[in-house]
Amino acid sequence: MLKLITLLIASTMTVMAGATISPALPQMQEFFNNEPNSEFWVKLLLTLPGLFTGLGAPFAGAIIDRFGRKPLLMAAIFLYGIAGGTGCVLSSLTGLLIGRAFLGLAVAAIMTTCVTLIADYYQGPQRNQIMGTQAAFMGYGGVAFLLLGGFLAGLSWRGPFFIYLSAFIILPLVIFSITEPERTAGHTSTLAEDSDTELPIKTLVPIYLLTFLTMVVFYMIPVQIPFYLRNFQVSSAQVGMAIAASTLASATMSLFYKTIKARLSFQMILVCLYPLIGLGYISVSFANSYAFAVLGLIVAGLGLGLMLPNMNVWLNAIAPVAARGRLLGGLTTSMFLGQFFSPIIIQPIAQQIKLGPTFALVGGVMLALAATIAAVSFVNRPARTA
Repeated sequence: MLKLITLLIASTMTVMAGATISPALPQMQEFFNNEPNSEFWVKLLLTLPGLFTGLGAPFAGAIIDRFGRKPLLMAAIFLYGIAGGTGCVLSSLTGLLIGRAFLGLAVAAIMTTCVTLIADYYQGPQRNQIMGTQAAFMGYGGVAFLLLGGFLAGLSWRGPFFIYLSAFIILPLVIFSITEPERTAGHTSTLAEDSDTELPIKTLVPIYLLTFLTMVVFYMIPVQIPFYLRNFQVSSAQVGMAIAASTLASATMSLFYKTIKARLSFQMILVCLYPLIGLGYISVSFANSYAFAVLGLIVAGLGLGLMLPNMNVWLNAIAPVAARGRLLGGLTTSMFLGQFFSPIIIQPIAQQIKLGPTFALVGGVMLALAATIAAVSFVNRPARTA
Protein backbone atom coordinates (compact mmCIF):
# COMPACT_ATOMS: atom_id res chain seq x y z
CA MET A 1 0.00 0.00 0.00
CA LEU A 2 2.84 2.38 0.86
CA LYS A 3 4.37 1.59 -2.52
CA LEU A 4 1.21 2.72 -4.34
CA ILE A 5 0.82 5.83 -2.19
CA THR A 6 4.43 6.79 -2.91
CA LEU A 7 3.93 6.40 -6.67
CA LEU A 8 0.75 8.47 -6.53
CA ILE A 9 2.41 11.23 -4.52
CA ALA A 10 5.43 11.25 -6.83
CA SER A 11 3.06 11.53 -9.79
CA THR A 12 1.70 14.81 -8.41
CA MET A 13 5.09 16.36 -9.18
CA THR A 14 4.71 16.00 -12.94
CA VAL A 15 1.95 17.41 -15.14
CA MET A 16 1.44 20.65 -13.21
CA ALA A 17 5.16 21.15 -12.52
CA GLY A 18 5.38 24.06 -14.89
CA ALA A 19 1.99 25.54 -13.99
CA THR A 20 2.87 25.92 -10.30
CA ILE A 21 4.33 29.36 -11.03
CA SER A 22 1.40 30.39 -13.23
CA PRO A 23 -0.26 32.75 -10.70
CA ALA A 24 3.04 34.66 -10.39
CA LEU A 25 3.50 35.33 -14.13
CA PRO A 26 2.20 38.93 -14.11
CA GLN A 27 4.45 39.85 -11.14
CA MET A 28 7.42 38.13 -12.77
CA GLN A 29 6.82 40.11 -15.95
CA GLU A 30 6.85 43.32 -13.93
CA PHE A 31 10.07 42.27 -12.16
CA PHE A 32 11.82 41.55 -15.46
CA ASN A 33 10.16 44.40 -17.31
CA ASN A 34 13.50 45.93 -18.34
CA GLU A 35 14.59 42.74 -20.08
CA PRO A 36 14.05 42.67 -23.88
CA ASN A 37 10.94 40.64 -24.83
CA SER A 38 10.24 40.02 -21.15
CA GLU A 39 6.64 38.91 -21.78
CA PHE A 40 7.82 36.11 -24.07
CA TRP A 41 10.64 34.95 -21.80
CA VAL A 42 8.48 34.96 -18.68
CA LYS A 43 5.83 32.83 -20.39
CA LEU A 44 8.62 30.56 -21.60
CA LEU A 45 9.60 29.99 -17.96
CA LEU A 46 6.23 28.31 -17.57
CA THR A 47 6.51 26.05 -20.59
CA LEU A 48 10.25 25.43 -21.00
CA PRO A 49 10.13 22.40 -18.66
CA GLY A 50 7.71 20.86 -21.16
CA LEU A 51 10.29 21.04 -23.94
CA PHE A 52 12.98 19.32 -21.90
CA THR A 53 10.51 16.79 -20.54
CA GLY A 54 9.55 15.98 -24.11
CA LEU A 55 13.18 15.69 -25.19
CA GLY A 56 14.24 13.71 -22.13
CA ALA A 57 11.37 11.22 -21.91
CA PRO A 58 12.55 8.83 -24.67
CA PHE A 59 15.97 8.63 -23.02
CA ALA A 60 14.31 8.04 -19.64
CA GLY A 61 12.24 5.24 -21.16
CA ALA A 62 15.31 3.61 -22.70
CA ILE A 63 17.25 3.90 -19.42
CA ILE A 64 14.57 2.25 -17.31
CA ASP A 65 14.05 -0.53 -19.87
CA ARG A 66 17.76 -1.29 -19.79
CA PHE A 67 18.93 -0.49 -16.25
CA GLY A 68 15.83 -0.50 -14.06
CA ARG A 69 13.30 1.91 -12.59
CA LYS A 70 14.22 2.88 -9.01
CA PRO A 71 17.72 4.42 -9.44
CA LEU A 72 16.51 6.88 -12.07
CA LEU A 73 13.42 7.77 -10.05
CA MET A 74 15.51 8.64 -6.98
CA ALA A 75 17.97 10.74 -8.98
CA ALA A 76 15.14 12.54 -10.79
CA ILE A 77 13.32 13.51 -7.60
CA PHE A 78 16.53 14.93 -6.14
CA LEU A 79 17.14 16.94 -9.33
CA TYR A 80 13.52 18.14 -9.25
CA GLY A 81 14.04 19.74 -5.85
CA ILE A 82 17.32 21.40 -6.81
CA ALA A 83 16.25 22.66 -10.23
CA GLY A 84 12.75 23.68 -9.21
CA GLY A 85 14.03 25.65 -6.26
CA THR A 86 16.34 27.87 -8.33
CA GLY A 87 13.70 30.59 -8.40
CA CYS A 88 13.98 30.90 -4.64
CA VAL A 89 17.41 32.54 -4.98
CA LEU A 90 18.17 33.50 -8.60
CA SER A 91 17.32 36.90 -10.12
CA SER A 92 18.56 36.21 -13.64
CA LEU A 93 16.21 35.19 -16.43
CA THR A 94 19.00 33.09 -17.93
CA GLY A 95 19.60 31.29 -14.65
CA LEU A 96 15.90 30.68 -14.17
CA LEU A 97 15.56 29.30 -17.70
CA ILE A 98 18.45 26.87 -17.08
CA GLY A 99 16.85 25.73 -13.84
CA ARG A 100 13.53 25.19 -15.60
CA ALA A 101 15.29 23.12 -18.27
CA PHE A 102 16.72 20.76 -15.66
CA LEU A 103 13.32 20.64 -13.96
CA GLY A 104 11.89 19.38 -17.25
CA LEU A 105 14.47 16.58 -17.44
CA ALA A 106 13.57 15.55 -13.89
CA VAL A 107 9.87 15.51 -14.73
CA ALA A 108 10.57 13.32 -17.80
CA ALA A 109 12.18 10.66 -15.63
CA ILE A 110 9.59 10.87 -12.84
CA MET A 111 6.59 10.71 -15.18
CA THR A 112 7.91 7.85 -17.30
CA THR A 113 9.12 5.83 -14.32
CA CYS A 114 5.94 6.20 -12.25
CA VAL A 115 3.65 5.16 -15.11
CA THR A 116 5.91 2.24 -15.98
CA LEU A 117 6.08 1.03 -12.37
CA ILE A 118 2.28 1.09 -12.13
CA ALA A 119 2.16 -0.97 -15.31
CA ASP A 120 4.73 -3.37 -13.81
CA TYR A 121 2.92 -3.82 -10.51
CA TYR A 122 -0.73 -4.04 -11.62
CA GLN A 123 -2.81 -5.56 -14.40
CA GLY A 124 -6.28 -5.69 -15.96
CA PRO A 125 -9.16 -3.70 -14.42
CA GLN A 126 -7.01 -2.93 -11.37
CA ARG A 127 -4.53 -1.16 -13.60
CA ASN A 128 -7.33 0.84 -15.26
CA GLN A 129 -8.52 1.94 -11.83
CA ILE A 130 -5.05 2.91 -10.64
CA MET A 131 -4.31 4.82 -13.85
CA GLY A 132 -7.46 6.83 -13.21
CA THR A 133 -6.47 7.30 -9.58
CA GLN A 134 -3.00 8.41 -10.65
CA ALA A 135 -4.49 11.03 -12.97
CA ALA A 136 -6.74 12.18 -10.12
CA PHE A 137 -3.79 12.48 -7.74
CA MET A 138 -1.91 14.48 -10.35
CA GLY A 139 -4.93 16.75 -10.65
CA TYR A 140 -5.50 17.13 -6.91
CA GLY A 141 -1.80 17.78 -6.45
CA GLY A 142 -2.08 20.42 -9.14
CA VAL A 143 -4.99 22.00 -7.26
CA ALA A 144 -2.97 22.14 -4.05
CA PHE A 145 0.10 23.51 -5.83
CA LEU A 146 -1.91 26.14 -7.71
CA LEU A 147 -3.81 27.33 -4.66
CA LEU A 148 -0.63 27.47 -2.61
CA GLY A 149 1.18 29.05 -5.57
CA GLY A 150 -1.50 31.71 -5.84
CA PHE A 151 -1.23 32.49 -2.14
CA LEU A 152 2.58 32.59 -2.20
CA ALA A 153 2.59 34.68 -5.40
CA GLY A 154 0.61 37.30 -3.48
CA LEU A 155 3.59 37.57 -1.12
CA SER A 156 6.33 37.45 -3.75
CA TRP A 157 6.87 36.12 -7.26
CA ARG A 158 9.51 33.84 -5.71
CA GLY A 159 6.95 32.22 -3.42
CA PRO A 160 5.68 29.45 -5.75
CA PHE A 161 9.24 28.22 -6.34
CA PHE A 162 9.45 27.04 -2.73
CA ILE A 163 6.79 24.41 -3.52
CA TYR A 164 9.34 22.43 -5.55
CA LEU A 165 11.35 21.79 -2.38
CA SER A 166 8.67 19.26 -1.39
CA ALA A 167 10.72 16.80 -3.49
CA PHE A 168 13.06 16.37 -0.54
CA ILE A 169 10.13 15.10 1.55
CA ILE A 170 9.06 12.63 -1.14
CA LEU A 171 12.57 11.27 -1.79
CA PRO A 172 12.82 9.22 1.46
CA LEU A 173 9.46 7.59 0.65
CA VAL A 174 10.82 6.44 -2.70
CA ILE A 175 14.04 5.14 -1.17
CA PHE A 176 12.30 3.00 1.44
CA SER A 177 9.08 1.89 -0.30
CA ILE A 178 9.78 1.36 -4.01
CA THR A 179 11.15 -2.03 -5.04
CA GLU A 180 12.66 -2.84 -8.41
CA PRO A 181 10.36 -5.18 -10.43
CA GLU A 182 11.84 -8.56 -11.31
CA ARG A 183 13.55 -8.64 -14.69
CA THR A 184 14.07 -12.23 -15.75
CA ALA A 185 14.31 -13.75 -19.20
CA GLY A 186 10.93 -15.38 -18.86
CA HIS A 187 9.28 -12.46 -17.15
CA THR A 188 6.06 -11.31 -18.79
CA SER A 189 4.42 -8.04 -18.12
CA THR A 190 1.55 -7.43 -15.80
CA LEU A 191 0.59 -5.10 -18.60
CA ALA A 192 -0.80 -6.00 -22.02
CA GLU A 193 -0.98 -9.70 -21.25
CA ASP A 194 -0.72 -10.91 -24.84
CA SER A 195 0.89 -7.96 -26.60
CA ASP A 196 2.42 -8.45 -30.01
CA THR A 197 6.16 -8.01 -30.33
CA GLU A 198 5.75 -5.62 -33.28
CA LEU A 199 5.14 -1.97 -32.58
CA PRO A 200 1.51 -1.01 -33.36
CA ILE A 201 2.44 2.08 -35.36
CA LYS A 202 -1.06 2.68 -36.77
CA THR A 203 -2.40 3.14 -33.26
CA LEU A 204 0.67 4.77 -31.73
CA VAL A 205 0.72 7.70 -34.15
CA PRO A 206 -2.88 8.84 -33.45
CA ILE A 207 -2.33 8.43 -29.69
CA TYR A 208 0.78 10.59 -29.78
CA LEU A 209 -0.71 13.22 -32.10
CA LEU A 210 -3.95 13.56 -30.15
CA THR A 211 -2.03 13.78 -26.88
CA PHE A 212 0.16 16.55 -28.31
CA LEU A 213 -2.83 18.51 -29.59
CA THR A 214 -4.79 18.14 -26.37
CA MET A 215 -1.87 19.38 -24.29
CA VAL A 216 -1.48 22.42 -26.57
CA VAL A 217 -5.12 23.18 -25.80
CA PHE A 218 -4.91 22.28 -22.11
CA TYR A 219 -1.93 24.53 -21.44
CA MET A 220 -3.86 27.55 -22.64
CA ILE A 221 -5.31 27.51 -19.11
CA PRO A 222 -2.13 28.09 -17.06
CA VAL A 223 -0.40 30.17 -19.76
CA GLN A 224 -3.19 32.42 -21.05
CA ILE A 225 -5.81 32.53 -18.30
CA PRO A 226 -3.73 34.67 -15.87
CA PHE A 227 -3.65 37.38 -18.54
CA TYR A 228 -7.23 36.85 -19.74
CA LEU A 229 -8.58 37.22 -16.19
CA ARG A 230 -7.00 40.67 -15.94
CA ASN A 231 -10.20 41.83 -17.66
CA PHE A 232 -12.04 41.12 -14.41
CA GLN A 233 -9.53 42.86 -12.08
CA VAL A 234 -8.72 39.75 -10.03
CA SER A 235 -5.86 38.99 -7.62
CA SER A 236 -3.11 36.40 -8.01
CA ALA A 237 -4.92 34.19 -5.49
CA GLN A 238 -8.10 34.35 -7.59
CA VAL A 239 -6.12 33.40 -10.70
CA GLY A 240 -4.76 30.40 -8.82
CA MET A 241 -8.28 29.49 -7.67
CA ALA A 242 -9.64 29.69 -11.23
CA ILE A 243 -6.97 27.38 -12.64
CA ALA A 244 -7.28 25.12 -9.61
CA ALA A 245 -11.05 24.85 -10.16
CA SER A 246 -10.46 23.43 -13.63
CA THR A 247 -7.80 21.07 -12.29
CA LEU A 248 -10.11 19.94 -9.47
CA ALA A 249 -12.84 19.11 -11.98
CA SER A 250 -10.28 17.24 -14.07
CA ALA A 251 -9.02 15.24 -11.11
CA THR A 252 -12.51 14.32 -9.97
CA MET A 253 -13.51 13.11 -13.43
CA SER A 254 -10.38 10.94 -13.56
CA LEU A 255 -11.68 8.94 -10.62
CA PHE A 256 -14.57 7.76 -12.78
CA TYR A 257 -12.36 6.58 -15.62
CA LYS A 258 -12.56 2.89 -14.70
CA THR A 259 -16.38 3.00 -14.73
CA ILE A 260 -16.50 4.91 -18.01
CA LYS A 261 -13.94 2.63 -19.67
CA ALA A 262 -16.02 -0.43 -18.77
CA ARG A 263 -18.78 0.98 -20.99
CA LEU A 264 -16.98 2.84 -23.77
CA SER A 265 -14.10 2.20 -26.15
CA PHE A 266 -11.00 4.38 -26.14
CA GLN A 267 -12.23 6.18 -29.26
CA MET A 268 -15.69 6.88 -27.87
CA ILE A 269 -14.20 8.32 -24.68
CA LEU A 270 -12.42 10.83 -26.93
CA VAL A 271 -15.72 11.60 -28.66
CA CYS A 272 -17.18 12.41 -25.22
CA LEU A 273 -14.31 14.42 -23.77
CA TYR A 274 -13.51 16.77 -26.66
CA PRO A 275 -16.99 18.41 -26.68
CA LEU A 276 -16.61 19.15 -22.97
CA ILE A 277 -13.32 20.92 -23.63
CA GLY A 278 -14.81 22.73 -26.62
CA LEU A 279 -17.93 23.94 -24.83
CA GLY A 280 -15.87 24.96 -21.81
CA TYR A 281 -13.51 27.09 -23.90
CA ILE A 282 -16.38 28.68 -25.81
CA SER A 283 -17.97 29.58 -22.47
CA VAL A 284 -14.69 31.17 -21.32
CA SER A 285 -14.55 33.23 -24.50
CA PHE A 286 -18.02 34.71 -23.90
CA ALA A 287 -17.62 35.16 -20.14
CA ASN A 288 -18.74 38.54 -18.83
CA SER A 289 -17.63 37.87 -15.25
CA TYR A 290 -14.96 36.03 -13.29
CA ALA A 291 -17.49 33.45 -12.07
CA PHE A 292 -18.70 32.63 -15.59
CA ALA A 293 -15.10 32.22 -16.79
CA VAL A 294 -14.43 29.81 -13.92
CA LEU A 295 -17.54 27.83 -14.84
CA GLY A 296 -16.21 27.43 -18.39
CA LEU A 297 -12.86 26.26 -17.04
CA ILE A 298 -14.62 23.67 -14.88
CA VAL A 299 -16.50 22.25 -17.87
CA ALA A 300 -13.28 22.05 -19.87
CA GLY A 301 -11.58 20.39 -16.90
CA LEU A 302 -14.16 17.59 -16.91
CA GLY A 303 -13.10 16.64 -20.42
CA LEU A 304 -9.40 17.00 -19.72
CA GLY A 305 -9.74 14.65 -16.74
CA LEU A 306 -10.46 11.70 -19.01
CA MET A 307 -7.65 12.38 -21.47
CA LEU A 308 -4.55 11.34 -19.55
CA PRO A 309 -5.82 8.02 -18.11
CA ASN A 310 -7.41 7.15 -21.45
CA MET A 311 -4.17 7.59 -23.37
CA ASN A 312 -2.10 5.83 -20.70
CA VAL A 313 -4.38 2.80 -20.56
CA TRP A 314 -4.76 2.71 -24.35
CA LEU A 315 -1.00 2.71 -24.84
CA ASN A 316 -0.54 0.11 -22.11
CA ALA A 317 -3.08 -2.12 -23.81
CA ILE A 318 -1.05 -2.28 -27.02
CA ALA A 319 2.52 -1.96 -25.71
CA PRO A 320 4.93 -4.87 -26.21
CA VAL A 321 6.53 -5.76 -22.88
CA ALA A 322 10.11 -5.11 -23.91
CA ALA A 323 9.29 -1.64 -25.26
CA ARG A 324 6.99 -0.44 -22.49
CA GLY A 325 9.32 2.19 -21.05
CA ARG A 326 10.19 3.59 -24.47
CA LEU A 327 6.57 3.78 -25.64
CA LEU A 328 5.46 5.44 -22.42
CA GLY A 329 8.41 7.77 -22.81
CA GLY A 330 7.04 8.65 -26.24
CA LEU A 331 3.67 9.46 -24.69
CA THR A 332 5.39 11.69 -22.14
CA THR A 333 7.23 13.39 -25.01
CA SER A 334 3.96 14.09 -26.84
CA MET A 335 2.37 15.42 -23.67
CA PHE A 336 5.08 17.83 -22.67
CA LEU A 337 6.02 19.00 -26.15
CA GLY A 338 2.36 19.98 -26.38
CA GLN A 339 2.82 22.04 -23.22
CA PHE A 340 5.93 23.73 -24.58
CA PHE A 341 4.49 24.55 -27.99
CA SER A 342 1.18 25.80 -26.57
CA PRO A 343 2.20 29.48 -26.29
CA ILE A 344 4.25 29.28 -29.49
CA ILE A 345 1.16 28.13 -31.40
CA ILE A 346 -1.50 30.09 -29.51
CA GLN A 347 0.23 33.43 -28.87
CA PRO A 348 0.38 34.56 -32.54
CA ILE A 349 -3.32 33.75 -32.90
CA ALA A 350 -4.16 35.65 -29.72
CA GLN A 351 -2.16 38.66 -30.90
CA GLN A 352 -4.19 38.75 -34.11
CA ILE A 353 -7.69 38.16 -32.77
CA LYS A 354 -7.30 38.62 -28.95
CA LEU A 355 -7.62 35.98 -26.25
CA GLY A 356 -11.41 35.76 -26.03
CA PRO A 357 -11.94 34.85 -29.70
CA THR A 358 -8.92 32.53 -29.50
CA PHE A 359 -10.64 30.45 -26.81
CA ALA A 360 -13.76 30.34 -28.99
CA LEU A 361 -11.75 29.25 -32.02
CA VAL A 362 -10.00 26.47 -30.12
CA GLY A 363 -13.31 25.36 -28.65
CA GLY A 364 -14.72 25.04 -32.16
CA VAL A 365 -11.71 22.96 -33.20
CA MET A 366 -12.36 20.58 -30.27
CA LEU A 367 -15.97 20.11 -31.35
CA ALA A 368 -14.87 19.42 -34.93
CA LEU A 369 -12.26 16.93 -33.71
CA ALA A 370 -14.89 15.01 -31.75
CA ALA A 371 -17.09 14.81 -34.84
CA THR A 372 -14.16 13.61 -36.95
CA ILE A 373 -13.21 10.84 -34.51
CA ALA A 374 -16.84 9.74 -34.31
CA ALA A 375 -17.08 9.58 -38.10
CA VAL A 376 -13.81 7.64 -38.47
CA SER A 377 -14.85 5.20 -35.73
CA PHE A 378 -18.20 4.66 -37.47
CA VAL A 379 -16.55 3.99 -40.84
CA ASN A 380 -14.00 1.59 -39.33
CA ARG A 381 -16.37 -0.32 -37.06
CA PRO A 382 -16.40 -4.09 -37.59
CA ALA A 383 -19.10 -5.29 -39.97
CA ARG A 384 -21.88 -7.32 -38.38
CA THR A 385 -22.20 -10.90 -39.41
CA ALA A 386 -25.54 -12.41 -40.23
